[in-house]
Amino acid sequence: MTYHPKSDFMRVMMTRGFLADCTDYQALDEALVKGIVPGYIGFDATAKSLHVGSLIQIMMLRWLQKCGGKPIVLMGGGTTKVGDPSFRADERPLLTNAQIDDNIAGIKRAFAPYVTFGDGPTDAVMVNNAEWLDDLNYLGFLRDIGRHFSVNRMLSFESVKSRLDREQSLSFLEFNYMILQAYDFLELNRRYGCLVQMGGSDQWGNIVNGVDLTRRVIDHEVYGLTSPLLTTSDGKKMGKSQSGAVWLNADMFSAYEFWQFWRNTTDADVGRFLKLYTELPLEDCDRLGALQGSEINSAKIVLANAVTTLLHGAEAAAAAEATAREVFEKGGVGDDLPTVTVSTDEVADGLGIVQLFVRAGLAASGKDAKRLILDGGAKVNDEIVLDAGLRYGASELIEPLKLTAGKKRHALVVLG
Repeated sequence: MTYHPKSDFMRVMMTRGFLADCTDYQALDEALVKGIVPGYIGFDATAKSLHVGSLIQIMMLRWLQKCGGKPIVLMGGGTTKVGDPSFRADERPLLTNAQIDDNIAGIKRAFAPYVTFGDGPTDAVMVNNAEWLDDLNYLGFLRDIGRHFSVNRMLSFESVKSRLDREQSLSFLEFNYMILQAYDFLELNRRYGCLVQMGGSDQWGNIVNGVDLTRRVIDHEVYGLTSPLLTTSDGKKMGKSQSGAVWLNADMFSAYEFWQFWRNTTDADVGRFLKLYTELPLEDCDRLGALQGSEINSAKIVLANAVTTLLHGAEAAAAAEATAREVFEKGGVGDDLPTVTVSTDEVADGLGIVQLFVRAGLAASGKDAKRLILDGGAKVNDEIVLDAGLRYGASELIEPLKLTAGKKRHALVVLG
């Protein structure tokens, strides 16, 4: 890319690896130089927390605010009722209003460490699209908004085409999603003067629709900017760990587990992740990412500490590092390990080793736990266990039981 940005925000997006595409680089860059640019990203309320897969978008909103823009966090209280079909093989399960409200309350907590909310010119606002979508007049909406959409063009978008090419069902409900998302941009421009919508590159078609609709209906120039869809260097989707999703809310994924996820980053990803998920200077990111052999481990600790500090605070990051050092270097138990509490009743007849590994999140299923044990990858109190039929009663749980899967994943079992 030969374009040299004038604004701090576009410079950050380009140099740190956030930018995949933009509808008009120069015009957006000039708008950012002239004054405060409100920009939004939408998040559907399909769970009680966002996970690491959304962190690239959250960091984009953080950088927008740091560079003098105004972040708009759009909660999809309305669109969650429809479900985004983008690159999915099946239809999303439909949630009730109460479930959606519950999820939004949980998601709100993830944003507080990253952006400052308030009433100031560059303070972030959180908006729910149910405000304008819930009471839409269907006939009026079809006449005023629907007429601007070409079905032929909508069918050509990769997100829809890939589903149809696989001959998988795409309901009319889901097909409406892209119209509703475009309408969100129009409404946010009307209500907040929003000038740019950001999102992952899988949202490009939806974003372009919003840019076109806003120009057609109210003749306002707005812009779209997308980030790369992030996978790890070994091809895995960002946001998943061996035990499941890496949630941002501490009650769903502990600060220690979060720290550990980043500490386990593949060598080839360290430099890139430092640029995207921390605010370390670029030269430090390049220097740390270029380390070789065992030296790269110190860079991974810098990464884990920096990302964990942003979300959970410096104290939690320091505690996680101290626990990791005690567990790995000294073979100790560590104060901050994920803990499973079992009752005296549960262990009356003894609890199976397989069940304990599943409950601790160290195995996804009983089958996985058995395979781990038979392959010699399971330890109890730092001793390899090869018998999948082992059971533990109250007498074995007087002291906490330390479970280990592989070399790096640990949990404690305690009697409650």
